[in-house]
Amino acid sequence: MPRFNYTARDSSGRQVRDTFEAASRKVALRMLASRQLQPIELSETAAVVDKKKQSAGGARKATPRARDLLPFFTALTELTASGMSPGEAVRLLALRVKDPRLKTLCATIWEDLKEGQTLSHAMEGMPQVFDLQAINMVRAGEATGNLNEVLLRLIHHYEEQSELRRRLATAMAYPAFVVLGALGLILLFVFFLMPKLQGLLDSLGGEMPWSTKLLIASSDFVVGYGWLAIPIVIILAISVWRWRQTPSGREIIDAQTVKLPLIRTWVVDTRVLVFVQTLAVLLENGINTVEALRLTERTVNNLTMRAALRQATDRVMEGDSLSVALTRTGFFPDLVLDRLAVGESTGKLAPSLRDISRHYSQRHARRLESFIGITANGVLLAAFAFVGFLAYAIVSAVLKVSSSFQF
Repeated sequence: MPRFNYTARDSSGRQVRDTFEAASRKVALRMLASRQLQPIELSETAAVVDKKKQSAGGARKATPRARDLLPFFTALTELTASGMSPGEAVRLLALRVKDPRLKTLCATIWEDLKEGQTLSHAMEGMPQVFDLQAINMVRAGEATGNLNEVLLRLIHHYEEQSELRRRLATAMAYPAFVVLGALGLILLFVFFLMPKLQGLLDSLGGEMPWSTKLLIASSDFVVGYGWLAIPIVIILAISVWRWRQTPSGREIIDAQTVKLPLIRTWVVDTRVLVFVQTLAVLLENGINTVEALRLTERTVNNLTMRAALRQATDRVMEGDSLSVALTRTGFFPDLVLDRLAVGESTGKLAPSLRDISRHYSQRHARRLESFIGITANGVLLAAFAFVGFLAYAIVSAVLKVSSSFQF
């Protein structure tokens, strides 16, 4: 853990100097404030590095990331479920956990907890790990005394999100493999087979059919100018990515992604599923509808959909029902809206959202499988068409040249 040198004034105005350990500069300042010391200077001391570690490249302190949230909540819940307090559980995890990033995360949170801060307040100091949804739900659990139940619901929610991402990655693996295979076949033909075929046909002489001429011309173009495609593609990709980072660029791209037919289905279905799952978790933990909508709105990373959801939140504040407000966004299917209206009319909104989440997740999985199947079959069809055209061009060239021989 880093060590800090400080110069400060105490409550009597006397200047004091000392050294202490803290997880970060922010934690160090909090520790000084808790001791009623007004900092004048605060600097981190240079760490003494073991020569053996230095020769091997040293060992840097692991930085916690968002993916560490789920294992942290899981480990914390296992300890608190046995009757241990959250503070004692975090302290124990900081001592015993082996994963470097998780150990750093637990140690940082423990520094705040041992100074009397709440768990939700400690989580606020690590926004790169904990999102607003997790922080607010933990705060609600602390206020109601149901922290362990809240943690269990959060774990279930983030496991669902993780499973969704895993399913997307797995579904895209086969089409990616097919695309790479087709690309490899094309490169093999252009750089190895076609030059030999062209030499053979030139030695035989005679007029070649149009299909063979097209293949030879395409091969010559790729061999002669194909190297330009790599820097051009890289420059275009970087330019589009940088433009995507600007407010105007992101707004335009997000607006187009919810208009294009195939992409719209993919993007909207995924965002709606995340929205429903998140809203269900928040409402189940006692957060009011408007605040839950505002928190859920921030989890939607498409700006066009986020703006529509913000308008829906405003309509709910003005007195509209949630189902009516979401209908006006144009993004929610009738299946979701109808079940939502039933949940509102029966006073069981949170259970209805959970039911919608379960059924919509299955529906989304079926659509995803269909989309991946169509994509994979399309790529295979294109590859077969290319191989068929290649075979036709070669055979027709050989037949035409051989027919010109005179015996």
